[in-house]
Amino acid sequence: MLTLSRGIVRRSHTVEIVVLDPPEADWLRSMELQVHALGRGTGFYGYSPTLDRWLKARGDDYDRVIVNGLWQYPGLAVWRKFAGTPTPYFVFPHGMLDPWFKRTYPLKHIKKWFYWPWAEYRILRDAAAVIYTSEQERLEARQSFWLYRANEKVSPLGVDPPLATSGAVKGLFFERFPQLRNSQPLLFLGRLHPKKGCDLAIEAFGAIARDNPGMSLVLAGPDQVGWQKKLSDRVRQLGLDSRVIFTGMLEGELKQSALMSADSFILPSHQENFGMAVVEALAMGVPVLISDRINTSAEIAADQAGYVANDDLAGTTSLLQRWSSTSSDQKQAMRQNAKQCFVNRFHIDRAVDSLLKILTEASGT
Repeated sequence: MLTLSRGIVRRSHTVEIVVLDPPEADWLRSMELQVHALGRGTGFYGYSPTLDRWLKARGDDYDRVIVNGLWQYPGLAVWRKFAGTPTPYFVFPHGMLDPWFKRTYPLKHIKKWFYWPWAEYRILRDAAAVIYTSEQERLEARQSFWLYRANEKVSPLGVDPPLATSGAVKGLFFERFPQLRNSQPLLFLGRLHPKKGCDLAIEAFGAIARDNPGMSLVLAGPDQVGWQKKLSDRVRQLGLDSRVIFTGMLEGELKQSALMSADSFILPSHQENFGMAVVEALAMGVPVLISDRINTSAEIAADQAGYVANDDLAGTTSLLQRWSSTSSDQKQAMRQNAKQCFVNRFHIDRAVDSLLKILTEASGT
């Protein structure tokens, strides 16, 4: 959403961001947008009387208000302040109504039912628009709670086009990980989390590795849930220590270099409302091998910018088998398709156009 906010500012609009982070948070040090950091709320829910006071004092200064995410106090605070007033508010669920959560965490879903009727349902019902980032996300959101009412809109997210770089930038990744220099890396870029299907990527790679000695698998991302040791143990059991690399989180030029060096991008995720890393790969002209649980998969398949399969081991293995049997000419065509898919669907300017249209039409001005 920061990229989207920057795009809106470039259109001569003013954007201010309110967060329940401490003012000394590291990410704020280089932030060029105006951010009001009010300090942490109470517990995971983030109850914040400070936010209530801030909205009472400053809320009427704004023409439109956007809530990002569900299930935490800021959404309720915005509803209490703005519902039924001339100031319209909008909600981005960001995949938090995906029925995958209902199936995977049934006890948490039951707990959410105690909160849904008197809070989240009303927040969505009274919003000027509930904005989904893909058509698939919009349709699936209706399946989580039978008590559901919203003015649904679809507006994709987007990323900036990649900056021009020197050949030296591309070489950074192989300088940092020289064991990959003569391989064809399959790049996973994201959190090491069961939702992302990292284990499927490893098992599928193990199934095709012997027949594809030039391939390697790169798992680039932070280990947020302490899963990397288990994944590493499985890599050793498969005898793939030299061909499966855990890089940790990649940022800046090193991340860009990893994308430039990748033969393809892989994400066999069980749930993604949009898949920002997928779009970043497309922007670099990297074909993507993804599951059908990524809500932009239909558009990517239609543009022949990658391959799509089920989010299970058979599906993930089929992705790698299809890619390994794809000719050099076909891969080059898919790289061009990937770039065009990004330009046509996920360029930040298209995302800004779409969102501004919704903000204008839904508020009647």
